[in-house]
Amino acid sequence: MKYFDKVPAVLLLEDGTVYHGMSAGKIGTTTGEICFCTGMTGYQEVFTDPSYHGQILVMTNVHIGNYGVHRQEKESDSVKIEGLVCRNFTNLYSRKQAEGSLHEYFLDEDVIGISDVDTRSIVRHIRDKGAMNAIISSSGVTVAKLKEQLSKVPSMAGLELASEVSTKEPYILGKEKDQSKVAVLDYGIKQNILNCLIERGCRVQVYPAKTSFAEIEKWNPEGYFLSNGPGDPSAMKYAVELAKQVLEIDKPLFGICLGHQIICLANGLKTYKMHHGHRGINHPVKNLISGSCEITTQNHGFGVRPEEIEKHDKLEITHINLNDKSIEGIRVTNKKAFSVQYHPESTPGPHDSRYLFDEFVNMMKGRELFTSSDASISISAN
Repeated sequence: MKYFDKVPAVLLLEDGTVYHGMSAGKIGTTTGEICFCTGMTGYQEVFTDPSYHGQILVMTNVHIGNYGVHRQEKESDSVKIEGLVCRNFTNLYSRKQAEGSLHEYFLDEDVIGISDVDTRSIVRHIRDKGAMNAIISSSGVTVAKLKEQLSKVPSMAGLELASEVSTKEPYILGKEKDQSKVAVLDYGIKQNILNCLIERGCRVQVYPAKTSFAEIEKWNPEGYFLSNGPGDPSAMKYAVELAKQVLEIDKPLFGICLGHQIICLANGLKTYKMHHGHRGINHPVKNLISGSCEITTQNHGFGVRPEEIEKHDKLEITHINLNDKSIEGIRVTNKKAFSVQYHPESTPGPHDSRYLFDEFVNMMKGRELFTSSDASISISAN
């Protein structure tokens, strides 16, 4: 394996802050909202997560690319980040199962990045100032020209991006004999979410983001699942309307991340853009029903306001973030519906929260939510 040639690159933030480094991946210019991920492993799963569409990602782990890439570790059909910021970006890898280098993968996927920058300084800046738009360029363009280009990039607030990463046509996964038919709304779904449903005996039909409720009901699903995805949930009026229709007929409904926000909006709540969001694989969440703590995988820049849920007579908070007390899970007390803000499929990350898929399957079988006595999932009601 040979080293690749690097050229000077620049990272410019919306507030005028400039960082100089070297190129990573394809030579060129890219824009997006800058955010950071604290995960120490699983970079390929992270880069292919559709929820990162429209974002430039700072990886806090020092070494990126050191174990190469493998086709089984993709969460979608392509890299979804708009650009990468990292400290050390290497073309050398030391894993037997790897099928190529991250640099070669980025070249194939047209991904632009910058390395050899102080990621600690960048992350501290984002923590202090908040997520903002940014631009990366290794094309030799002047900072003045980059500022002009960056000024034209729209804010993430108000952007509807889910339909851009959603499947274009419906497709079915799972065996014919499987009994639980689940309609999955693809707002940017990760592959391992589908795997977790299929492993539990579900036959899933995945629908494009803007599929109508009437069209889905022709398949007569036993339950509905609203996926994760990018963008501002308040801009997804079509998804909120569908969630309202599912709640009205009271079929089992489960939402993750963006799907959680959609369910909350369908119940009359409001969402807000977080200061810098939650992204990583080590976020502590308390299950208020069992009293147990889960270490969770997260990737979101929007949230639901706690004060609105607390005064809602039909919603119950089930999970909270132990770092900042933000809302991580709710259930609708008079309906068969619940949701979580984090990612229980956990790729990458710990598997503490995969019991939620079991709860969804149990709900479709007519069992009450969050009352399992199975000690292995630590969710017994006190």
